[in-house]
Amino acid sequence: MPAAEIVIYTQPLCGYCSRAKHLLDAKGLVYEEIDLFAEPAKRREMLAKSGGRRTVPQIFIGTTHVGGCDDLVALDRAGKLDALLATIRSPAEQS
Repeated sequence: MPAAEIVIYTQPLCGYCSRAKHLLDAKGLVYEEIDLFAEPAKRREMLAKSGGRRTVPQIFIGTTHVGGCDDLVALDRAGKLDALLATIRSPAEQS
């Protein structure tokens, strides 16, 4: 899966960011991490894509704005995260 399919905006020392990345890592997913401390100009991009949400992390899967860590965990617990991930995977990756 290309890194650009999953994007997570983070900041250092953010427990929610670490938890979200841990969940993505546990699923073996590749993602692009945008550190807003290292790249502060990207905050404007995050705000535009997230509809003005200022907290981190902000997570995007394909064209879907998942939200923050709690939203990602809730999707996973409800069994809906894997279905969302399937929409961005090629047929070869799904088999």
